[in-house]
Amino acid sequence: MWAFVLPFATILFALPVAAQTTINIVAAENFYGDVAQQVAASSAVVTSILSNPDQDPHLFEASPSVARTLSEAAIVVYNGADYDPWMAKLLAASQSPSRKVIIVADLVHKKAGNNPHIWYDPLTIPAYAKALAAELEMRDPDHKLDYGHRLRTFLTSLQPVDSKIAELRSRFAGVPVTATEPVFGYMAMALGLRMRNERFQLAVMNDTEPRPSDVAAFESDLRRHQGHLLLYNSQATDPAAQRMVKIAQQAKVPVVGISETEPSGVTFQAWMIGQLDAVANALASQP
Repeated sequence: MWAFVLPFATILFALPVAAQTTINIVAAENFYGDVAQQVAASSAVVTSILSNPDQDPHLFEASPSVARTLSEAAIVVYNGADYDPWMAKLLAASQSPSRKVIIVADLVHKKAGNNPHIWYDPLTIPAYAKALAAELEMRDPDHKLDYGHRLRTFLTSLQPVDSKIAELRSRFAGVPVTATEPVFGYMAMALGLRMRNERFQLAVMNDTEPRPSDVAAFESDLRRHQGHLLLYNSQATDPAAQRMVKIAQQAKVPVVGISETEPSGVTFQAWMIGQLDAVANALASQP
C-alpha cells in the first residue's frame, strides 16, 4: 500500500479562504458618501448619486440606473427634510427587507418645512457618522473594532472645523450678513452672524417669486451696506439671486459662493474649512 504525503505548502494552499465582507453603500449626496468612505474604508463600496459640484441639486432627475444602484445597496443614506424627495420614491418602488436606510434629517430632528441644508449644522455630520458606524458594526461584527477606531479618527478630524467656528464666532458674532438662499443658514447661526432678508431666501429656495417688498428691502440692504457679506448659492442660477449678486458687486459688498455639493478631490473637512476661510476673509475686509 502506497502512502502519499502532500507538501505542507500544498495543504495550506488547499485550505478555504474566508471572504472579506464588502458592504454596498449608496449615498444620495456626495458629502454623505465621503463620510461613509472615511468610516467604512475598504470594507465598503460607496456610490454617491449627487456628485457634480456644477449641478443644481434641485434640478436633479433620477434615472433608471439610479434605481438599479439603489436596488443593490445594503445601506442607503439620504438627507431627508424634503431636500431629496426622489430618494423616498425610488426606495418605495424597490422594497428590500435587509436594506438599512439612514435619513440624516431624522437623526437631528429636522423635517419638511425646516431648512434642509442640515450638513452645515456642526452637529449633523457627527450624528450621521455615529449612526453609520453602528450599522456597520452590526452588519460586520468581525470588524467592529476597526469601525470604532475609524469613527473616533473621523470625529477627531472634525475638531479643526469646530475650532475654526469658535474662532470666527469670537471675531464676528453679531455682524449682519445676508444671503440669496439659506444654504449656509445653520453655519451662519453657529458663527453668531445676524442673518437678514430671510423671507427672500426662503422664496428663492422654494422656487417661488420673492415679494416686491422683500426684493426692495434686499436691494436697499446691499446699497446701504446693511449686510457686510452676501452669501449666494454657487450652484443655482435663479434670476432674482443673480441680480442681488450683481448689485452687491456694484456696491462693493463682498460676495462668497456657497456650494451644496462637495467639490471634487477634497474631503468634507477640507470643504468646510475652505468655506469658513472664505467667509472669514470676506468679513475681515470690511471696516
